Amino acid sequence: MTTKTWHADPLTWGHGPRVFEMFLEPTCPFSVRAFGKLDDLLAQAGMDRITVRLRLQSQPWHMYSGVIVRCILAASTLPGGRETARAVMAAVAAHREEFEFAHHCAGPNMDATPNQIIARIEACSGVALAEAFAIPDLDREIKWHCKYARQNGIHVSPTFMIDGLVQPSMSSGDTVAEWVSHLLPASGA
Repeated sequence: MTTKTWHADPLTWGHGPRVFEMFLEPTCPFSVRAFGKLDDLLAQAGMDRITVRLRLQSQPWHMYSGVIVRCILAASTLPGGRETARAVMAAVAAHREEFEFAHHCAGPNMDATPNQIIARIEACSGVALAEAFAIPDLDREIKWHCKYARQNGIHVSPTFMIDGLVQPSMSSGDTVAEWVSHLLPASGA
């Protein structure tokens, strides 16, 4: 794949006027909980009423966060685009413990290499990622996610925004119905 032929598909679902952005780190247990609510949220709120945009919030205390985020964005360049990326993210979520460190600093992953992490993700997702991971300028997409989060004052995951405004009262522990009430208040906003 040459640098001129790839395109990272935006991680966006729905097509409604209300924009809900979820800043997620793929191995964060709270982000995994939030990510798991995506389908239910779209079903309850209505894909014609909301647009959900996933933003990847790499965090250095999740030691392989950068490698995993790059894998997800690499997957978005493959056939299937965002759905392929979503499948990779779902596989990482389902096997989260295999990509984490004990207390963020110890355990079996201390001996894992980035290539081994990529191979694990390929094995649990069924998506061949190594070639797309090696796209030389894929880092521009990673940097975009990072810069976008920073300009919006996002520091932790998960963080939620509605129509460009951070929602500190929302959390991954909220029910989907509670999210919907923030997104689509009774006044119909």
